Amino acid sequence: MTDRPLNRPMIIFAVISVTMMQMLDTTIVNVALPQMQGQLGATSSEISWVLTSYIVASTIFMPLTGYFTDRWGQRRFLLYATGGFVLTSMLCGIAFSLSQLVVFRIAQGVTGAALAPLSQTIMTGLYPPEQRGRAMAIWGLGVTLGPVLGPTLGGWLTEALSWRWTFFINLPVGVLSIILALRYMPDSPNRTRSMDWTGFALIGLAEGA
Repeated sequence: MTDRPLNRPMIIFAVISVTMMQMLDTTIVNVALPQMQGQLGATSSEISWVLTSYIVASTIFMPLTGYFTDRWGQRRFLLYATGGFVLTSMLCGIAFSLSQLVVFRIAQGVTGAALAPLSQTIMTGLYPPEQRGRAMAIWGLGVTLGPVLGPTLGGWLTEALSWRWTFFINLPVGVLSIILALRYMPDSPNRTRSMDWTGFALIGLAEGA
């Protein structure tokens, strides 16, 4: 990735925003589960799939990050992943049944799986080797701050508005990140790369089980 110091703050903001957004969704929904359970008519064991489906889907599809980054380039893949995450977040927020919500959460986990590792790659490319410790410190702030803020922000949104806003909160953040990425982020070259799809399927089967 080409180093553009003048654009670096905007790129960092876009990257850290999507990282926090993705990590936030691992914990922000936790406190909204009782309200979801009541409105969707689910049992306590059924409603837990709202959390489990997202985490499992994200874990399974994260190893594909390198493959799609090489095939599409960092900028395009970031835009695809962020756009997909925003869209599936909106679908989660308008779901009217537990089955719909679980399906949309799986899709949200699939689209958001690459955001954290991809953002880490972009951050390291923005800095020369001797300054990459600083880059990882900034990136680590987004990774740790998201899950920490999740329960507090989720509780406030649930009480003040509705559990649906624990998903709608991703929309303005994601749209802003897409705009900044389109405006400031340079792309990386595409590379031809093979993928062990059989191995990926077996890993996904094992992790899903």
